[in-house]
Amino acid sequence: MCGRYAAFLPAEAIARLFQTVNPLPNVAPSWNIAPTQDAMVVRRHPTTGERHLDLLKWGLLPSWTKQPAQARRPINARSETVATSGLFRDAYKSRRCIVPADLFYEWKADAAARQPFAIARADGQPIAFAGVWEGFRWPDGEITRTFAILTTAANADIAALHDRTPVILEEADWPVWLGDVDGEPAALLHSPPDGTLRFWPVSRAVNAARNNGPELIAPLAA
Repeated sequence: MCGRYAAFLPAEAIARLFQTVNPLPNVAPSWNIAPTQDAMVVRRHPTTGERHLDLLKWGLLPSWTKQPAQARRPINARSETVATSGLFRDAYKSRRCIVPADLFYEWKADAAARQPFAIARADGQPIAFAGVWEGFRWPDGEITRTFAILTTAANADIAALHDRTPVILEEADWPVWLGDVDGEPAALLHSPPDGTLRFWPVSRAVNAARNNGPELIAPLAA
């Protein structure tokens, strides 16, 4: 699964990387993005088809929800069922997105406590999570846009920490996932090749969402 991640590259760099065309969102770097918070998402604008970089809220709220205040807002969607689940299938069909990140966190249970690890690409490049997004219109006309990150079975890199991992897209696959070109998005829903990721232990300070700063990703001293 993916329950916390970091995105500290500036919006200008993300916009260049993903070739988005809209005005840049006003967003501060974060080393501890948590559910319900706003985060940068790359999506194809439903009217123009252009790539946009927008702030969406983490935790999917489907457009058809009848009781939004009580609705469950999942932060992850299982890739194995995303195309058939009533919660996600419409978004998967026509509202796929990319969630840029610098790293994500996972927790390994041991005899004493759950130890957090930071996980990043071994090549130092930003991570592109596969995601889906939704827009919910409130009675007053305001629209809340939300997203969830897709997960799949962990590869050998991550299996020692957790049995699930986010779906990570390679740059060549971005146009198919976003719908810029024809293709089969289901073929992209697999774990990253072994060796794609590296991880290291970090401070348990990341456990509290109120903690946020570059010190959270510093390797924990032995």
